[in-house]
Amino acid sequence: MPAIEDHDYLKLCAQLASCLSISIAAARRKVEMQAAREGLRDLSSRKLIANNLLNQAKSDASSEGFNASSFDELLKALAEEENFMIED
Repeated sequence: MPAIEDHDYLKLCAQLASCLSISIAAARRKVEMQAAREGLRDLSSRKLIANNLLNQAKSDASSEGFNASSFDELLKALAEEENFMIED
């Protein structure tokens, strides 16, 4: 199946990928699989599905208190562990 080159569709998939921290190809596959489950083939329905998945991902992220700063805090090394080496 040839790639869909609609700018709005690709933008929605890119935003979905960013929100879910996955690749754009994986986000497009997720949208296409949802469209296949619902039996929809046209581009406008795929845009609608992508938009719905994006809104759902954003609401899930906000309800869980998910944000990048929490990951930054988890990745900081403690003062006593900063110079720890696993290998020589």
